[in-house]
Amino acid sequence: MAHQTSGRRTSRFSRLLLGLPLALSLVAGLPSGPLPVVSAQAKPAVQAARPVPIAVYATPITHFHPGSDQSRFGRLTFLGGLELVSSDPVFGGISAFHLEGNNRFLALTDAGMWLDGRLDLDGERPIGLSDVRAAPLKDDRGRIMAHHKRGDAESLALAPHAIYVGLERKNEIWRFPRPPFDATRAHKGKRVPVKGLRALPYNRGLESLLYVPSGPLEGALLAIGEDAIRKGGDLPGFIIGGAHPGRFTIRKSGYYNATDVALSPRGELFLLERHFSLMTGVLMQIRRFDLADVKPGAVLTGDVLGSFDFSYEIDNMEGLSVTMNDAGDTLLTLIADDNFSMMQRTLLLRFAFSSN
Repeated sequence: MAHQTSGRRTSRFSRLLLGLPLALSLVAGLPSGPLPVVSAQAKPAVQAARPVPIAVYATPITHFHPGSDQSRFGRLTFLGGLELVSSDPVFGGISAFHLEGNNRFLALTDAGMWLDGRLDLDGERPIGLSDVRAAPLKDDRGRIMAHHKRGDAESLALAPHAIYVGLERKNEIWRFPRPPFDATRAHKGKRVPVKGLRALPYNRGLESLLYVPSGPLEGALLAIGEDAIRKGGDLPGFIIGGAHPGRFTIRKSGYYNATDVALSPRGELFLLERHFSLMTGVLMQIRRFDLADVKPGAVLTGDVLGSFDFSYEIDNMEGLSVTMNDAGDTLLTLIADDNFSMMQRTLLLRFAFSSN
């Protein structure tokens, strides 16, 4: 188990210097929204066909707002965080993260890799990742999907006997067995035909996906597009399967785009949102909705639980998992996608949500 990194943490000033090429590229005309990639690293071009163990090192984040002892932010209480690094080139680009009750996690990278392992805790405070393994996503022919232009895995939903993965640029959903890989091999997936997904914008597609285990939408997948289908519109939602399939809409909150959604055992939907521009830097927002309000034709606004700028310990926050502990506390675990870039960080943040 390797928790504390021996490397020096990159200062904010150094990160701003590293970000200068990004700023210049934006001035040159790149659109705002999804975080552009300016990297001295690269996504792994060739992946091992079999699962491999990787060592991940963690530096603790004790204060969400550096320089302040504040831990309560509206209805969110910061429990702790981690900055995660690894010398293995397959680690990075984490775009989806699902945590189970035994603190085992399953994650996806936008290089088309599975990651699994254990989130180590001291009480509810994260202290590291252990037993981490990586394996490639494979298609129905057993081919490594990233080698065939299907590596941009961005969203993840766990059903009792299957795992569903959303591919952003292709705007597809794939179904995999559970677990998706074992000690010797990764299992094959199969594409799930879904009408309407191909209309989502290129590189702003299926960032958010979840499975509904009970209630009127039992057995359905809920999918949310990162951005509107048409400029100036709202976020498109899809109810896929179940007894009441259809479309719903989430009102766009300012300039924020959706990056992940998760369901609490109490029937609450939590939506993670992000914005990036040269003027604002990276922003993060979390909204809450009631699952009972999701139905065909519904238009949802939700409650904003918090909006945070780059003065807080955030980065390109893309993954969200919601769990409940033995005391009945609702816990939100967030993770950042570093885009395999030296100027970004893989952060894991944990909050407790209060209904009061």
